[in-house]
Amino acid sequence: METADWLRLLHPILAVVGVFPLIGMVTYFAWQTRQRRLKTQAREKPKLPPKVGTEHVRLGRWLAGSVVGVALLGIGQPVVKFLVREKVAASDPFQVIFIAAMFGVTLAAFGFLYRARSQSWRIAFAALTITGLWILGGQDGVFRRTAEWQISHYYYGMAAATLMVLSLATLPEIYRSLSWRRVHIILNCMALVLFVIQGITGTRDLLEIPLSWQESLIYRCNFETQTCP
Repeated sequence: METADWLRLLHPILAVVGVFPLIGMVTYFAWQTRQRRLKTQAREKPKLPPKVGTEHVRLGRWLAGSVVGVALLGIGQPVVKFLVREKVAASDPFQVIFIAAMFGVTLAAFGFLYRARSQSWRIAFAALTITGLWILGGQDGVFRRTAEWQISHYYYGMAAATLMVLSLATLPEIYRSLSWRRVHIILNCMALVLFVIQGITGTRDLLEIPLSWQESLIYRCNFETQTCP
C-alpha cells in the first residue's frame, strides 16, 4: 500500500475507531435518560442517577462533531486527489480557491454552532454548515453513485451528517418544549438507522476501491459485463 491508499483509509478507520463507539455510548445514555424521565413522570423514584442526561448531551455533542469531521475527511481526500491529478490549480485556480474557502467556511460555521446561544444564530450556522457539506460533496472526484442513490454510501452519509447538525442546532429547544424533544428523538432514531446502513455500504465500497497502483488497469474494465482487458 502506498501513502495515497493509507490516506483513503483514514475515513473508515476514524469511523470505526471513533464514531461507532460514540454511537453506542450515546444510544445507551439516551435510553437511560428516557427511562429516568418516565420514572420521574410516573412519580416513582428513579434508580438511574441524574448524570445520565448530562453524559448523553456531552457525548452527543462529541458524536455530532465526529460525524461531520469524518464526512469532511471522506469528501476532502478524493476532492484533493482530483485537483492534484487534473492539475486544476493551473487550469482553473479560482476553483481551488473556492473549494478551500468552502472547507474553511464550513468548519468555521460548525465551530460557531457549538458556541451559539440564540436560536437565530444557531439556525444561521447550521444552515451554513449543511450548505457547505453538500456543496463540497458535489465537487468532482467524490464517488456518489447517483444512479443508485438508494444504496449510496455518500448520500446516506451526507443525510446522517445533516441530521447530526440539525440535532446539535435544536439541542437547547428540547429543554423548553415537549414537541422539540419528540423531534429530537425522531431525528436521532433516523440517524441511528442511517449509521447502520453506513456500516454496510462502507464495507461494500471498500471491496470496490482498488489500490492506487491498480487503478489504471481496474478502471479499464467494463463493470456492466464484468470483463477486463
